[in-house]
Amino acid sequence: MAIKALTLDTGGTILDWHGGISRAFAAAGARRGLQSDWHELTNEYRRRSLKGMVGQVHPGFNFDDVHRRVLDEVIAQFGLDALTAEDRDVIWRTWHALDAWPDFPAAQARLRRKYVVASLTLLTTSLVIDVSKKNGFDWDAIISCEMIGIYKTRPECYLTAAKWLQLDPSEIMMVACHNFDLNAARENGYKSAFVKRPAEWGPSGPPDPTPNPAHDLIVDGFEELAVRLGA
Repeated sequence: MAIKALTLDTGGTILDWHGGISRAFAAAGARRGLQSDWHELTNEYRRRSLKGMVGQVHPGFNFDDVHRRVLDEVIAQFGLDALTAEDRDVIWRTWHALDAWPDFPAAQARLRRKYVVASLTLLTTSLVIDVSKKNGFDWDAIISCEMIGIYKTRPECYLTAAKWLQLDPSEIMMVACHNFDLNAARENGYKSAFVKRPAEWGPSGPPDPTPNPAHDLIVDGFEELAVRLGA
């Protein structure tokens, strides 16, 4: 079947979480005279947050809640207890003010002329709304796992999204910079496009940089994706 819709991972594929959060940590540390490896701190924060959210079923909490809980854990782990409640609140709220990777907004507009373009994300609905307003995103739909109650990479997440879009999974292409997300989508009938994000995890590079060769498309960015999809 022809592709009719694109469902896009949002956290690292569209948003530069590492840049925004590492800068927030560094600014808070500077206010308190603290030094740390802000890049490694940020990556540990992300790793532990993902671990707390991926695969959850009706958990009674959302990704904002996990970000807030894990923030205190990594601050303690890195010996940064001097960071105040105000500092922590500023860092936590940075998730709702992240910048987009620069190739995305213009490409999104092109893609929407030909396809339904939806966010399919672990992130909270309110977070996606906030970053969309900030960065000028224009979605056909926002589908947060929070709405479904079942989180990636469980099959019900992808199948419910397809049901809500009233499409067969084979008519949808999942777009992400993470093999774990794309592989799960493929197992549930989606097509898949891997967008390379070598800077997603900062200077250390992503933990899973090599795309699965089975993906239908492997591209260097969203401009190339739009061209390859004829948008």
